[in-house]
Amino acid sequence: MKKVFQILSVVLMSAISVSAMAADAADVLSKLKSRIAPDKRTAIFDVKSTTAGKQVTVTGTVGFQEQKDAISKELADNGFTNVQNKVNVLYNAVPEGKKWALVKLSVASMRCEGKHAGEMATQGIMGQPVRVLDCTSDWYRVQTPDNYISYVPESSLYCKTEAQMKDWRAAKRYIVNTYCTRLVTEPAGDETVTDLVMGNILEYKAENGEWIQLATPDGRLGWLPKSEVDEFQEWAKRDLDLNLVLKTAHRMLGSGYLWGGTSTKLTDCSGLVKVSYFSSGVILARDASQQALYGLKIKGSEWQKCQFGDLLFFGTKSGRVTHVGIYMQDGKYIHCSGQVKINSLDPKDPTYLYSPLSASRIAGEIGTPYITYVRNHPWYF
Repeated sequence: MKKVFQILSVVLMSAISVSAMAADAADVLSKLKSRIAPDKRTAIFDVKSTTAGKQVTVTGTVGFQEQKDAISKELADNGFTNVQNKVNVLYNAVPEGKKWALVKLSVASMRCEGKHAGEMATQGIMGQPVRVLDCTSDWYRVQTPDNYISYVPESSLYCKTEAQMKDWRAAKRYIVNTYCTRLVTEPAGDETVTDLVMGNILEYKAENGEWIQLATPDGRLGWLPKSEVDEFQEWAKRDLDLNLVLKTAHRMLGSGYLWGGTSTKLTDCSGLVKVSYFSSGVILARDASQQALYGLKIKGSEWQKCQFGDLLFFGTKSGRVTHVGIYMQDGKYIHCSGQVKINSLDPKDPTYLYSPLSASRIAGEIGTPYITYVRNHPWYF
């Protein structure tokens, strides 16, 4: 009887050990995810572990090889020496000629699912580089320069190899500086090649007096007045101009709200902020709840300390951020809520609308996480 009890004890201890091992491995992976992929909007990290004896097997999907390598290293660093890493890496399966792409439309809708009925997530604009994570259908899963992940129709993109992207980065390019315009077939002509919006990037081909010939990412040629574009490299050298940021936002006054909108055609609240700051060469995070995490923080109750160009964040009583605007002065701010409009933070003002949860200063914080000059982003240069 004693021997049977000893055997049962060993089996029980072994089962407990295996169970603890499985739990420990899952805990290690959970902590790794919270560190390197905390936001599913900007990272793909869907993995799980199973344990058989002393062997841990990890399965699932990540976006990039560095993430898969991090899994192996993290488990090894935590004492797991017998690991089978069977995690699928999406980017590794993308053909070489499709790993990169440029948005070829003036504005391309990007969705949460690979279908036209899917919720709008964001928008890409012509000449914006994207990294392709999955291209197994007519819808590509892509990552934009702000790391945002979404789905876009293949027909909205022009794919390039790494070598072709290198050539594009070295090419002479121009960026549209006007709210909305057209690329036409000949100087002073009226036949449209494509519409264009602020921030579109095209390649230089020729010029004729006050007109410049440019090419879209997919090679369509057309003409544009020189006054409506800036040479891209020179534009990118400029430092943040908050007057330009607010001028861009003001040019959109009265325009409607579009969930996921991120262009001068239509925006949502955080889209207005992104478009306005991009006009001065700064890339911000996509959503209001993401933007609220970065920059120099200011308490919402101390909004009087805000300066021209600071971001104001609004939301629920529980503290969840759902809205963002740009501070002007004297308690006034511009934002997109139903339409782009100006309201006040002062409860005594007849235009009062909302009290902020917090504010963030972008000026002086460029180079910190998710606040990047275009000139310093390796996808552009």
